Amino acid sequence: MASVTQPPASFTGNLASKPTASDILRSSSNGACGVPLRSLGRSQLGAKRRDFTISAKVRKVKKHEYPWPEDPDLDVKGGVLSHLSPFKPLREKPKPVTLDFEKPLMDLQKKIIDVQKMANETGLDFSDQIISLENKYQQALKDLYTHLTPIQRVNIARHPNRPTFLDHVFNITEKFVELHGDRAGYDDPAVVTGLGTINGRSYMFMGQQKGRNTKENIQRNFGMPTPHGYRKALRMMHYADHHGFPIVTFIDTPGAYADLKSEELGQGEAIAQNLRTMFGLKVPIVSIVMGEGGSGGALAIGCANKLLMLENAVFYVASPEACAAILWKTAKASPKAAEKLKITATELTKLQICDGVIPEPLGGAHADSYWTSQQIKTAIIESMDELTKMDTETLLKHRAQKFRKLGGFQEGIPIDPKRKVNMKKKEEPIMPISMTSEVELRDEVEKLKQQILEASKSSSGSADTGLKGMIEKLKIELDYEYDKAAKSLGMEEKILMVREEIAKARNVNDQLAHPAALQEKIEHLMEEFQRNLPTAPNYSSLRYKLDTLKELSNSLNPSKKSATKDELKIEINKRFNEFVDRPEIKQKIETLKSEIAKSDVDASPELQRKIAQLSAELDAEFKDVLNSLGLQVVSSDRATKAKVDAFHEEVTMIIDDFVNSSDLKEKIEVLKAEVAKAGDTPDEESKSKIEALAAEVKQVIKEAVSSKELKEKHEKLVAEILEDNEDDDSEVDESQVNVDLEVNRSFV
Repeated sequence: MASVTQPPASFTGNLASKPTASDILRSSSNGACGVPLRSLGRSQLGAKRRDFTISAKVRKVKKHEYPWPEDPDLDVKGGVLSHLSPFKPLREKPKPVTLDFEKPLMDLQKKIIDVQKMANETGLDFSDQIISLENKYQQALKDLYTHLTPIQRVNIARHPNRPTFLDHVFNITEKFVELHGDRAGYDDPAVVTGLGTINGRSYMFMGQQKGRNTKENIQRNFGMPTPHGYRKALRMMHYADHHGFPIVTFIDTPGAYADLKSEELGQGEAIAQNLRTMFGLKVPIVSIVMGEGGSGGALAIGCANKLLMLENAVFYVASPEACAAILWKTAKASPKAAEKLKITATELTKLQICDGVIPEPLGGAHADSYWTSQQIKTAIIESMDELTKMDTETLLKHRAQKFRKLGGFQEGIPIDPKRKVNMKKKEEPIMPISMTSEVELRDEVEKLKQQILEASKSSSGSADTGLKGMIEKLKIELDYEYDKAAKSLGMEEKILMVREEIAKARNVNDQLAHPAALQEKIEHLMEEFQRNLPTAPNYSSLRYKLDTLKELSNSLNPSKKSATKDELKIEINKRFNEFVDRPEIKQKIETLKSEIAKSDVDASPELQRKIAQLSAELDAEFKDVLNSLGLQVVSSDRATKAKVDAFHEEVTMIIDDFVNSSDLKEKIEVLKAEVAKAGDTPDEESKSKIEALAAEVKQVIKEAVSSKELKEKHEKLVAEILEDNEDDDSEVDESQVNVDLEVNRSFV
């Protein structure tokens, strides 16, 4: 409207010359304010004459150059786009907000600032320290933001300094003009729509706008649209469809505004109208989730051909807090709910709900909003280039198919049997089908031992099959017992988390990326589990099954020591049978038996003396037989056994300390990794490598055990045992004492 410079006009007259309101309005519209265009005649009702005065004043206003100036000043503060919208840059820089999980980074940042301040005050050169701290800060930032949990991404998506819809639009468009109103009486500030250009191509932009401070958030209703906002978006969709403008929507809302007034005005109906209309639009649609995408409030402008998400954005049917309150009756379980809901960009891409992830800078989109906007611009251009190549029919089918394929099926078409089986995830049995009670298990083990004993006497291996079956059964039962113990101790989730970390840490060659750090975590967890295991309610059953499994495994795969001992037993039994079968020994035993049969029930002293004498003769003669085998009989008193056991414990402690040393421990870990990598069928190169590592480890332990101090203690122990046994007229076999030492040398 052109400004009017005339002073206010005053008119005086009777009723016949009085101008009507329509005359004044029409005259003002023609530029002559206050001049009547026609006069009425005398009143037919005979009204009395009255003197009156009419005054009109036109307000001077500034001429608007909207939507954009014809000759813009390129040096204007805020850029050319500052002319185009009332959305202006904030006068004050927003205060930095630190999230809970970012506090370790703030500590490093504070150290950097303190060192810089000290350098400025003292004039000294601390550049090396500053560079080192900055490198640490960047590495910590990278480690933190590449391993974010779902609830941490939710917190980043809700960050108060996160760039809004208009921030991104002004960063990616050359020109943008905002369009207002739903043509039904209201302009919802929570939904912003407008036309803009990118690389000369026009688009219809619409998005949910949050505030950048408390005042703006109240004005924008915290980004929660009312029905008027969705109807405004619907009007712009029809407008874009009519004129052929591709549509770009930006989603950033915790959900539609759910107050009483919104429900009265038809919140659900407005969202439903948008859903139905978007599936029929003949222009390409790209939706970008830049923050929160909450429920139907987000979906009302999200039925697109391409749904893209920023790296730290979330898209959910219910917020983690609401889900936790429903399922676990407390909002404190929101981290668990966020993980189960699968609401992050990565998870939704796997589920084919999201079509692509737009990267963010380390620290979130608010760390560098312009860079983030340029990534969004690139994604929009690429998606639109792909969609504009489709004809209208293909475009509509593409959009419908995107949503129809989400967990759906077509009735009447037979399902492939394999697919039908895999439609529902198989539930692994938590426990074996039939668990054996401890009493029944003891009976089975005893029967098996009898079978093994009989098989060993008959020199046949028929008991091996039953032994292997029992070992497999015990392994299954032990797995169940350990799971039960972990659940009762509340350590099940910790074990699962460590397993997931191990799976994530494996690289392409199926090797652990950081074995030292993970090994430390595993050892710490095992130490905690072993420490708390005795308090588990099923500890006694677990302990019995574990001991039984070890015993049966040793029977199935005996060690060198066990094999030597079994061979020795067989040889002794053989010599004993030969000794008893001698004619003279048989004669003595038969004579003694006949005397016992002739005597009364209570043997006489004479008969007892004869029995004792015969036993002594048999013992002496059998000792000679054992001496012929190179064996010597040693008296087994408690004092001697205690000394040997003490020496054995000392040797074991020395080996344990040496094995737990850093160098040897590292070699053992390398050996374990090579064995795991080689698998059940290692090649020649792997075999030679494993044998070389094992020989090296054994040699190191052997050298540790063969120390001078330990040898002296061993010799002293042998001398003491020999001295203790001199009174029994028997010699001790020094090799018997050496057995424990040799066993400990082969500890690994």
